[in-house]
Amino acid sequence: MPGLRRDRLLTLLLLGALLSADLYFHLWPQVRRQLRPREDPRGCPCARRASSPAPDSAAASPNPRAAARNFSRAGPGAERRGGRGSKLQALFAHPLYRVPEEPPLLGPEDSLLASQEALRYYRRKVARWNRRHKMYKEQLNITSNDAPLQLRLEASWVQFHLGISRHGLYSRSSPVVSQLLKDMMHFPTISADYSQDEKALLGACDCTQIVKPSGVHLKLVLRFSDFGKAMFKPMRQQRDEETPADFFYFIDFQRHNAEIAAFHLDRILDFRRVPPTVGRLVNVTKEILEVTKNEILQSVFFVSPASNVCFFAKCPYMCKTEYAVCGNPHLLEGSLSAFLPSLNLAPRLSVPNPWIRSYSLAGKEEWEVNPLYCDTVKQIYPYNSSNRLLNIIDMAIFDFLIGNMDRHHYEMFTKFGDDGFLIHLDNARGFGRHSQDELSILSPLSQCCRIKKKTLLHLQLLAQAEYRLSDVMRESLLEDQLSPVLAEPHLLALDRRLQIILQTVEGCVEAHGEQNVIATDPAQQSAPDSSQANLTS
Repeated sequence: MPGLRRDRLLTLLLLGALLSADLYFHLWPQVRRQLRPREDPRGCPCARRASSPAPDSAAASPNPRAAARNFSRAGPGAERRGGRGSKLQALFAHPLYRVPEEPPLLGPEDSLLASQEALRYYRRKVARWNRRHKMYKEQLNITSNDAPLQLRLEASWVQFHLGISRHGLYSRSSPVVSQLLKDMMHFPTISADYSQDEKALLGACDCTQIVKPSGVHLKLVLRFSDFGKAMFKPMRQQRDEETPADFFYFIDFQRHNAEIAAFHLDRILDFRRVPPTVGRLVNVTKEILEVTKNEILQSVFFVSPASNVCFFAKCPYMCKTEYAVCGNPHLLEGSLSAFLPSLNLAPRLSVPNPWIRSYSLAGKEEWEVNPLYCDTVKQIYPYNSSNRLLNIIDMAIFDFLIGNMDRHHYEMFTKFGDDGFLIHLDNARGFGRHSQDELSILSPLSQCCRIKKKTLLHLQLLAQAEYRLSDVMRESLLEDQLSPVLAEPHLLALDRRLQIILQTVEGCVEAHGEQNVIATDPAQQSAPDSSQANLTS
């Protein structure tokens, strides 16, 4: 009998523990939302990365800097440091950054979106969100006097979308990007969810078969109070850590600071092909858990033994709590990249990179073993006639500078045709190893021996002492809330890699002549044969 009573006691204790866990992780967050439907997130000081109160939604302190600045007159942080001695301000004032872009924008056909059509679409989206949010509150019996969301035509994300043109994601003189960065940094979140790709893949694999834990790209879509959206990538690696030498490129970490730094570098190179990206300290409890309606996302939150709030990705990416990301105890660093217009408004084409890697442990692609590979590429549409090959080489130069080996595809807007610019998305695997320069990333340049004159002039300018690339990058990144974004060795590696690019171009010019290497006319596509153009750097 005593043994039977002991078994009953243990069973009751086990059931009580399970009930307590269910109350804490599932029911309690919903009760808190009902009790505090209009409570603004409270500020939480954090001296680790920011000198001002963390932007816990509406509790963030106002930004003392100017709201919007002309990017061509002053880069990020120029106002804080003053104009004197600013290399970044001097760079954007250089004539190279004032030359009219070719071809000139002639009319609506050179803009990505038709304004009225886009605004009608966004109004429908806002109305649909309001209806769904009302139904959600009714289902949970939440009473709230919150006014429905309204689409503001002056919202920075709307103006960013309307400003995309044939020349790039934003113009040199646009003040919109500065305002968009500020808004993403400070606006409160109203919803959080998985991306569409992750939703489509949820449950599509056996979690026990995961073999690439370090390659998980845990990311969320956050929506702000102005109805703008951004892709959130949390911090997974410390700034002073290098990717281990034994890691394959396809299992490397995804670094939030690499996304931030890639945007700044892209703008300094005058490409303007990376969506605006900014760092932010996110309160994972108040700005993700308490605003998400996704029950799967709610279920992956837990409190660690160190009393930090953590969450992890569901299958197919990661299923184990040891691979979670955690706040401190609630605040978590991350990057926020502005969303591009919906595919319904602006269809995009995803194209395999001709210099794609094998993504296997031992295999090699043809370009890695065939020195004549560029001849084959130049015979294939659209690389045989359009500006596409030169744009591929631009992308390779950008990837070499940041050390990104994971450019398996590129995207472009279908409206702009074969000569449209390539969008440099997903740069989180850059800035992994500052001690190694991966020369194979430069293969499009070294094998084809072609480069745009505009690109070359910018690279030569950034090699001069008064505009040194590492210096202007360091200055540009100071504006970000998570500064220092890059460790100093990564900044110095930029100067070293820039010299390698210029030496590669110099070798091509010596072998084939300047007129055959430097494309003055953007449409000029002739190139030396790869049998003669292939160089070893």
